[in-house]
Amino acid sequence: MAVRGNEPYWRGQRCFRAAGRLAGNPSVCESPLVYKKVGERAAAGFPHSRVAFAGQVRSFGKVQLSWHRVNLELTHRWAIANAPATRTQSVVIVQLRDETGLVGWGEAAPSMRYGETVSAVEEFLARVEPARLSFADVEGSLQSLEQLGPAPAAARCALEMALWDGVARQARQPLYDYLGLGFEEGRYVSSFTIGIDAPEVVRAKVQSAAGHPVLKIKMGVPQEAEVLRAVREVAPRTPLRVDANEGWPSKEEALRKLEWLAEDRCIEFVEQPMPAERPLADWVWLKERSPLPILADESCRTEGDLTRCAECFHGVNVKLVKAGGLAVAKRMLQKARVWGLRTLLGCMVETSVGISAAAHLAGLCDFLDLDGNLLIRNDPFTGVTQERGRLTFARAPEPWGLRVAPRAGAAWPPPDPGR
Repeated sequence: MAVRGNEPYWRGQRCFRAAGRLAGNPSVCESPLVYKKVGERAAAGFPHSRVAFAGQVRSFGKVQLSWHRVNLELTHRWAIANAPATRTQSVVIVQLRDETGLVGWGEAAPSMRYGETVSAVEEFLARVEPARLSFADVEGSLQSLEQLGPAPAAARCALEMALWDGVARQARQPLYDYLGLGFEEGRYVSSFTIGIDAPEVVRAKVQSAAGHPVLKIKMGVPQEAEVLRAVREVAPRTPLRVDANEGWPSKEEALRKLEWLAEDRCIEFVEQPMPAERPLADWVWLKERSPLPILADESCRTEGDLTRCAECFHGVNVKLVKAGGLAVAKRMLQKARVWGLRTLLGCMVETSVGISAAAHLAGLCDFLDLDGNLLIRNDPFTGVTQERGRLTFARAPEPWGLRVAPRAGAAWPPPDPGR
């Protein structure tokens, strides 16, 4: 069912109260763009905004909530330190649809590292009361979720993402403009990740990534020297970022590895060299001695982690799915800069829904690692893309909101895996 044009979204005149909160003001909507009168709903332009009736659907009152599990197929076997290798990754795509046909999309990409599973996400979504969700009041909608008790951060992220998508679509603005951040085409460079593999496979991966100006390589395993050597045989001068994924267990070993990596003058920084559970004193010791900047990933999940991270790291890797949504991630990026930390916006293995949502915050970041949708072969959505490593919405299928839509020709909703 396509969006119907020029139908009132609500009666009278009302402010999106949550917009002021997302912009940093807890009570006031500062931008006149967040006020919309009757009849100002988008009359057209959302050709792909269709409700998915297959799979899990809950409809109460004026809002319908539906979700679908999607099994993503990785282009290459995916291996990182401290995790089993895999060729698939499961995510949950969430859709909210109001009575006018206005749709918002969201994505949950749960991580076992944080004790989250797809099943836990789906169980939480089944507890949500759609009648308490509204594109007209994101803040109130999110407060209703808090009343349901503990939730996987990935589930909250998906619902909040869908709410903001609908809000910005209603305002007929891309989300980056709705948030007052803007988006500069050709400016934002993302790294492209090379997973751990045999040297000959690593060389092939790097060759296929020749168009990307910055690479990220996974380490924290016994064969990491071979991985780096294979990368440098193909791309001797390409800027590199290293992610150890907590793979070096002690501060002494981590320092030895950092000193070794610093011999390569084209390595920019290293993410999460030690396990997040290492004592504060160990991290402070390592930060003081490291010849390369170290950035927190697994050590930085919530706003409350930023104070510790300012003592222990030179920067932080913020991810929507770790933070629990766009609003928290935005605040974390802004607060990190106040603490003097460099900001990296990262991702999980995700579809173009989650990656596009993150791209709307690109203007707040020093570094980007938004390649999750490039690592899979069956992305069911389109949105932000990359041209030689630079993020672009130039070919996005939608003008407003997250600027995402189901991919033409892709099966959506996806087939029921139980059939």
